[in-house]
Amino acid sequence: MKMIKNNITLPTKLFLSLSFSLLVTSVVQAADIQGNAEQGANKVRLCAGCHAIPGYRSSVPEVYNVPMIGGQSAGYMVAALQAYKKGERKHPTMRSVAGSLSDQEMADIAAYYAAQDAVSKANKLK
Repeated sequence: MKMIKNNITLPTKLFLSLSFSLLVTSVVQAADIQGNAEQGANKVRLCAGCHAIPGYRSSVPEVYNVPMIGGQSAGYMVAALQAYKKGERKHPTMRSVAGSLSDQEMADIAAYYAAQDAVSKANKLK
């Protein structure tokens, strides 16, 4: 078997190794967080002001149709909240709301909304 030598320097190897370790750690930590819909039901106050109003449109920063999020995938909602928090998705109100949430709170709220369907008992906070 022929060995191929690479020209990667020691600092580069260390950087790549550290980067990979951080990536694996963050993925493992994210996978460890389980959303709790019951806890999420108590945390939707900030969401309900916009997302619980059928046909609601926001005018900040422009006219924006606010989606009803009941029944949406929990994974999608967590990813969206994280993107708002990082500034990757642009909406000032959502960035502010997401910025105030921990990863656990995001998972709980997402679990709550993912469990909603057309016959779900109405939550006065949703």
